[in-house]
Amino acid sequence: MTRIIAIANQKGGVGKTTTSINLAASLAATRKRVLLIDMDAQGNATMGSGVDKHDLDLTVLEVLLGENSIEEAVVNAGQTKYDLLPANANLTAAKVALLHKDDREFQLRRQLEPVLGNYDYILIDCPPSLDMLTVNALVAAKTVLIPMQCEYFALEGLSDLVETIDAISHSANPELRLEGLLRTMFDPRSRLARDVSDQLSKHFGDKLYRSVIPRNVRLAEAPSYGQAIFDYDRRSKGATAYLALAGEFIRRHRALDSTEPAVA
Repeated sequence: MTRIIAIANQKGGVGKTTTSINLAASLAATRKRVLLIDMDAQGNATMGSGVDKHDLDLTVLEVLLGENSIEEAVVNAGQTKYDLLPANANLTAAKVALLHKDDREFQLRRQLEPVLGNYDYILIDCPPSLDMLTVNALVAAKTVLIPMQCEYFALEGLSDLVETIDAISHSANPELRLEGLLRTMFDPRSRLARDVSDQLSKHFGDKLYRSVIPRNVRLAEAPSYGQAIFDYDRRSKGATAYLALAGEFIRRHRALDSTEPAVA
């Protein structure tokens, strides 16, 4: 079964793209077949995967508009061993173009159908806003992973995103649910970070991942070299944290698979 996971947070600078790249690389390192979709016109997941966003023949834009298939637009992310559906600034045109399409919120979901059997995981790096691109990602996904910093304003933005997920699950995508929350850029020395972490634990329970991504200079440097943290510095705290996350991720899904009833 292919798991489609949107990685979303409308607040920028929370480690969303860093999580997308390094979770994709971690899962690929365990021999999972992974597709990472860059749905952000900034193209950060594309550049961070070692692909030049300025030198692309096809991007996610052409896929969303139905001009090309995903198979035609996908590129290999190189040494990280996952597939990438890249993006660049041209993706901003999709926001306008999609408004004129019937069932505009279903475009990504429709395009993904032919490739579902090719991957174990499809990760979607969403833009830092709740626009039509994010809606397409949430309609296509089965679950949503929310990376967030343990800060006061992050809690306010979290409630808006949870409401959006709930609204879409009651309309365009009844299967959509919360995958989990991931604490990023965590500094255990900060009392505020610890307090917010406690609030998240009380409110979300086992939806809060035990794995925590620390503040780490090497982790921040890696994207500028177009590398996942394992290729840049596999001994860093950031690499250890994302490997732990991937392990927890896979264990959770195995547990879910064992409890779900078999389909005749």
